[in-house]
Amino acid sequence: MKGLRIARLIFGLFLFALGSVFVMKGNLGFGPWEVFQAGLTHWMPLTIGQATVLVSVVIVLLIILLKEKIGIGTLANMALIGLFMDFILWTNLLPKANGLPGSLGFVVLGLFTTALGSYFYIGSGFGAGPRDSLMVSIRRRTGLPIGVCRSSLECSIAVIGWLLGGPLGPGTVITAFGLGLFVQLVFRMFAFEITAVNHENLRETFKV
Repeated sequence: MKGLRIARLIFGLFLFALGSVFVMKGNLGFGPWEVFQAGLTHWMPLTIGQATVLVSVVIVLLIILLKEKIGIGTLANMALIGLFMDFILWTNLLPKANGLPGSLGFVVLGLFTTALGSYFYIGSGFGAGPRDSLMVSIRRRTGLPIGVCRSSLECSIAVIGWLLGGPLGPGTVITAFGLGLFVQLVFRMFAFEITAVNHENLRETFKV
């Protein structure tokens, strides 16, 4: 049973990475975190996937300091999404979109694929991703609504990424405000209730 859950986790992370690449190939600007990670590649000898892993490692260290729980899913998210992104880009199977309709289509497809990945990933019950854990920690410490915490964090990250040279554009705004709607749509399609998922931390997963 645990093997099936791990397979579900990895499949979800692959879809998450694929969705991010679809948005990137839409040529309307990257998602907020990808803008920042792409900005880092202008200043460090990294691919965008490697930059994604680096940022995730820093966030995981931060949430450990903030005493947030982490699970296998947190660590897998940290290690695999960036690797999957680089692999998908390396295969060069996804062309860049041409024209506004094609670009919008890629962004929408990217958001749907990312939301589908979230369904499989979250449903595995192995813990939240680094960025989600950080937002939960900010919410707990400030008392602000989670939506405000998410928007503030992602807008700040996107602006910093743009200042570093990352590709910010209409697709960034669509991703920032549209992903939540697509996640709700996918969860409704599968009658998935996120609050019913019991997430395991590392100790619970590996207990004898």
